[in-house]
Amino acid sequence: MLAKMTVKNQITLPKAIVAQLGGSDYFEVTLKDQQITLTPLHLNKADAVRSKLAQLGLAAGDAADAVAWARQQ
Repeated sequence: MLAKMTVKNQITLPKAIVAQLGGSDYFEVTLKDQQITLTPLHLNKADAVRSKLAQLGLAAGDAADAVAWARQQ
């Protein structure tokens, strides 16, 4: 099947392919030997939050420390 990339680097996946994916909104994209591979990911909201916390460099105890600090008198 053929897919065209737009000037904004967007590609529309063929409907027949999307129908077989099971509703994935996110894909892991890899490039190897000039081949692009899209692997469907099934993220939940907790995964998105964990990813954002990792990006910010926050550890598991940081939220509890912040709450304890805020409750000080």
